[in-house]
Amino acid sequence: METRGIEDMFDFRRFPKDAVALLLLLIYSPVGICLMLMRIFIGVHVFLVSCAIPESIVRRFVVRIMCSVLGMHVRQRNPRSRDKNTKLYICNHVTEFDHNIINLLTPFNTPQLKGSTGFMCWARGFMEIHSASSQEAIGESLQRYCSTEGVPPLLVFPEEDTTNGRAGLLKFSSWPFSLTESIQPVALRVSRPVLSLSTVESGWLIDLLWTLFAPCTVYHVSWLPPVSRHDGESTQEFANKVQELLAIELGLVSTKITKADKAEHIKRKRHSIPQTSTSATSGSIGLGFMAQSLGPDDHWIAKMAQQVKEVLPHVPINVITRDLAKTNCVDTTITNLLENKEEASMEATGTSTCGASRINSFPSGSSPTIKPAAKTFGRSPTDRHLSLQQRKEALYNYARRRYIEKHGLEEEDSH
Repeated sequence: METRGIEDMFDFRRFPKDAVALLLLLIYSPVGICLMLMRIFIGVHVFLVSCAIPESIVRRFVVRIMCSVLGMHVRQRNPRSRDKNTKLYICNHVTEFDHNIINLLTPFNTPQLKGSTGFMCWARGFMEIHSASSQEAIGESLQRYCSTEGVPPLLVFPEEDTTNGRAGLLKFSSWPFSLTESIQPVALRVSRPVLSLSTVESGWLIDLLWTLFAPCTVYHVSWLPPVSRHDGESTQEFANKVQELLAIELGLVSTKITKADKAEHIKRKRHSIPQTSTSATSGSIGLGFMAQSLGPDDHWIAKMAQQVKEVLPHVPINVITRDLAKTNCVDTTITNLLENKEEASMEATGTSTCGASRINSFPSGSSPTIKPAAKTFGRSPTDRHLSLQQRKEALYNYARRRYIEKHGLEEEDSH
């Protein structure tokens, strides 16, 4: 799947882009804040009730009603398809509270594979295991659990990370499918008006507060018939088959994107869109005014253009913006403009002759030989390091030439 497809699977902002939706959210905000404060008080009582009442259908009914007051509504489809003899439930992962919501329908345990341990692990409804152990040791421990009679089933999220639940499924890890020969797929859809369910940078506590702020969050749980592994079928083939079944049920795409790919994409996106510096120049004032008239997507382009303008003050802004729209990277745009400064000045519209002449005022013999910037992200650390060094060298040579020209050192050396 292309980069655009990866971005469709995750939300990078909490608020909507539509102006009308933002206005409605602003009007709703006082009500949402009051709801959140009231629900925090009720949520403490929900936690105490869930701790006081032993596990039973009565407890699940009471807690389910109280969770509806908190704005978390759960609906299920095909409950008769749930097999009471199945020891493993496999579900797609949308929010940090998926296991809590599904637990309102049937008892099970969810192993805690990462995050806090001790009281917080227990309070969030996880079954604590030794996450510091190797993957093989964890698999053997859970396999022994599934073979024990009289214990509740396990609920496992083979995606191992959350998505927004609208575009596709992360590639299923194969280790959960080695625990038992038969599993029960569970398809989960989550919807909420206006606000995103989660963002890539937010934690579970922030997501919980936004859940209490929102008017409602609806969880749709669909039980699929149990699936068994065929003879000669590997665990990864079994995982791929279940992933495809859930994708078809949810109307999503079954991708090969893994949890590690998500982390790498977030890291690259964070570095390709650096934060805007607080310094303001005469050119940045015009850029700031321009950014106010742009949409949310173009706002980032304007911010990056301001950074390029600080390094290359004589390059026209329309040339910078056009190149940033292609590269989406400040360093790559600077390198491209340094290599093609004459072409940049020729293509500028509405640029003064003085500004264009200053761009081309360097001696022809002093222009350094710079290798073109990489068009794609390097596959190995060595390639990425070389590309970074090339960009640094280009910036250094450009700054050196500007310093020599400003102080007239070149003329003095020639005599």
